[in-house]
Amino acid sequence: MIAKKYSENMLSKFILEASLKVHRELGPGLLESSYEKCLAYELKKRGLKVELQKALPLVYEKIRLEAGYRIDLLVESKVIIEVKSVEALDKVHLAQVLTYLKLSGCKLGLLINFNVALLKNGFRRVVNNL
Repeated sequence: MIAKKYSENMLSKFILEASLKVHRELGPGLLESSYEKCLAYELKKRGLKVELQKALPLVYEKIRLEAGYRIDLLVESKVIIEVKSVEALDKVHLAQVLTYLKLSGCKLGLLINFNVALLKNGFRRVVNNL
């Protein structure tokens, strides 16, 4: 079987569609881990490679540190998803995604807050301009 090659933008579209489906089914107010697992399930149903709670080491000079950083979801080794269920997204959430992008070398991150009435108000694209 030949692996499909999707761009970050196409993956973002698939992720948004899957996120909307999860949000329609569950609504706001649940734990982040619930949304994370349901979103992973929806993306896997679409044939995408999804890694949950992927460890992300910190490399400082020549030292590799297992500092406990974990990416909520990594899709096709290209797109980082940070799942939130908070009253409002904050600058620190955006900074967290940017840090994960820099540490991983990925170009695109998605910050998704499921604790909103309309998911479009909780969906943020974050780009790493290497």
